[in-house]
Amino acid sequence: MTSSDYPADQHLRQALELAALNVPVLPLREGKVPFGNCATCAKNQCGGRPNMKSAGGCECPLPCHAWAAATTSVDVITSAAWTTAWRKSAAVAYHPGGAGVTVVDLDNADAITWAHETLPATRTVPTTRGEHWIYLGTMQSANNVRPGVDVKSRMAYARWLGPGEGEMLRLPQVVTSLPRHVVPADAVASSPMPRAAWSREVARGCRHTEGYVRKGLDKGVAMVRSHLEQGAASQAFGVARFLASLHQECPGPCGLEALGGEIVSAAVSVGVPDEYAVRAVERGFAASGTAVPLTQMT
Repeated sequence: MTSSDYPADQHLRQALELAALNVPVLPLREGKVPFGNCATCAKNQCGGRPNMKSAGGCECPLPCHAWAAATTSVDVITSAAWTTAWRKSAAVAYHPGGAGVTVVDLDNADAITWAHETLPATRTVPTTRGEHWIYLGTMQSANNVRPGVDVKSRMAYARWLGPGEGEMLRLPQVVTSLPRHVVPADAVASSPMPRAAWSREVARGCRHTEGYVRKGLDKGVAMVRSHLEQGAASQAFGVARFLASLHQECPGPCGLEALGGEIVSAAVSVGVPDEYAVRAVERGFAASGTAVPLTQMT
């Protein structure tokens, strides 16, 4: 039996059990989506909750702002405002990032097959159409990282469908790298866009072999992505400075713009704002005496 089969009073009971385990929870309404914002919070005019990406001081007593409203506070969960929501609830959700985990949401059989072939086995939870693979650690959330696959962690919610089975593994790099080339469906002109990967086609004047350059770039990108909580921008600066220094004796072109683009994408994948990542990489190149403008690539 899944949480969607429970009557509303059992949703509240389940939420309290999860909160006792330090798992932040919230109610979902019909359609298994969060309750809409109240009039005060509509269109984020309240400024948002303190734990949102654009942090504000909203303390609305209602479960507004979706995942950002998730809480472990018994007083909030059992408050009059939330009790009304629980009576209308269709499911219980939780905030994976707040619980210290990442959920790889596999939405169909093809996605599950891909996971078995690509990802290290971890705790799994059956869903209506697929599976949740749960890893210990948090990262940037992203939808549509590949067909039928979403990543839910720091800024997302997931339905509670039970504790699952299997040992929970530490979040691997193969998962943290999934959001690197994702473009949201509602992207606008100023949104970060995928950058071209480095290849010999853009590095016709490089004196290094393709294997040498790719090995150094992959190592540098991995170092950037390993900074899941902080320091990714500083690491991107250091990687850019080091890679640029290797090409100072090349006749050129060496495709540094493409190298820089991959470093920027790695930093963005772990939560660095695009403009900060671009600036860090440009400064890293400049520190080695090479001016490579990347701003035009965003």
